[in-house]
Amino acid sequence: MSSAREDILDAVRRAAGREPLDAPARATLDARIATPVRHLRPAFDEDLLARFIRKLESRSGTLARVAGRAQIPAAVETFRSAHGLAPHAAVGAGLKDLDWPADWSIHHNRAGIEETLSVSPAFAAIAETGTLMLLASPDSPTTHNFVPDNQVVVLETTRILRHFEDGWAALRERTSGMPRAVNLVSGPSRTADIEQTIQLGAHGPRRLHVVLVD
Repeated sequence: MSSAREDILDAVRRAAGREPLDAPARATLDARIATPVRHLRPAFDEDLLARFIRKLESRSGTLARVAGRAQIPAAVETFRSAHGLAPHAAVGAGLKDLDWPADWSIHHNRAGIEETLSVSPAFAAIAETGTLMLLASPDSPTTHNFVPDNQVVVLETTRILRHFEDGWAALRERTSGMPRAVNLVSGPSRTADIEQTIQLGAHGPRRLHVVLVD
């Protein structure tokens, strides 16, 4: 656990008048977290990749498949040119090693309000609902998920998991600890608040495109 989180929890304990947990109580809670109770989960026989694609496309998400990481920039360029976007993007630092087009203007920082396109790596995806699991980090700033009108998410097919619980289990296994934020995205942002008419881009991207890396 990070020192900042420990400081916050210590402050809560002091405000509640509770002393720090003793070693046996802490060990009991750690064991409970390490071996969570398995709750009832939806059963399905569908292939995980096929289900993820079907679910995402049912919510207006689009996809492209590539044979390896080296083909990611070309797939993003195809998406960019198809929608007439400027050759400018906020690209997560986790993808900075790729050979991006020479005529593009890219940066690896947070997405500003002028941004029209972001490209970020996904931590995992959930086949159950066709949901992407995006972690806040320097490799994938949270602003990439909400500010630009167009978001491209890079997902390795080996990271498609069956249920939501599997995503959280994978998150707990990370050696780098818990992220500041986890965003669960199941398609472009939408709302029907105005006259019950679906509008895309209400609280985030109007377009969500996934590049699946085999």
